[in-house]
Amino acid sequence: MNHPKASPFAKIEQEVGLSKITVEYSRPSAKGRTLFGNQPNGQPGLVPYGRIWRVGANESTKITFSSDVFIEGQKLVKGTYALYAFPEEKEWQIVFHKNTAHWGDGRTNYNAKEDALRVIVVPIHKHDFQETFLISFDVINHNGALMNWNWGNTEVSIPIQFDTESIFQEQINDELLRSPTAQTYYEIARYYQEQGLNFTEALDYVDDAIDMGGDTYYFHRVRSLILADLKKYEAAIKASNISIVLAEKEGKDEFVRLNQNDILKWKTIQKNK
Repeated sequence: MNHPKASPFAKIEQEVGLSKITVEYSRPSAKGRTLFGNQPNGQPGLVPYGRIWRVGANESTKITFSSDVFIEGQKLVKGTYALYAFPEEKEWQIVFHKNTAHWGDGRTNYNAKEDALRVIVVPIHKHDFQETFLISFDVINHNGALMNWNWGNTEVSIPIQFDTESIFQEQINDELLRSPTAQTYYEIARYYQEQGLNFTEALDYVDDAIDMGGDTYYFHRVRSLILADLKKYEAAIKASNISIVLAEKEGKDEFVRLNQNDILKWKTIQKNK
């Protein structure tokens, strides 16, 4: 017979650039209890300081990285790890553990020699109260994110970084060895532009996309941005105007407005030179 769980299971998947983070955990609720450290009467709370915690409830929390990752600047190879913590009042040790078979916190079987990585973070005391333990991701960009743990008035944030540039460059090399399409060239150009990389090469790639795939509002949109990055503002305005005409034909009002705003910005730059 299935019973409703006091700490229900949750799974979160977060894309970061070209990588994915998956967390599987159970979510306990505070229910008026003292969570971390000692109760007012001096007795240990639900998660005593200095003792291993499974970062949730029930089974140990699992975290999976699809690519090699850097946690607090330290490299961790891709794979699945049990996620543990050793909370203290002023700092927490966060553990990525290679043995994922332990039930719960693995207190009696946990072996620090099986740790893949340990990092230290500083907890934050917040006025907002989080009733049910929550793991979430914030400040997400192509290269990283913050993994946040919130429970009660305590928040812990763990910076996670991926070498997305190297991952994407491997993809570029593979695609160019095959039969690249106009979309291939466009995606390369767009990534370079977004990341502020290789503007001259990016311009060549978007020109290849246009030569092969014809005129589209998004090809010329990216071309205008690359030209502006190269400080070729007259050419950027011309490309942006082409993008406007093509976007209007397809009813893409948002791209019309984006281009118009950029044209005003570039004209102002020219005027103030």
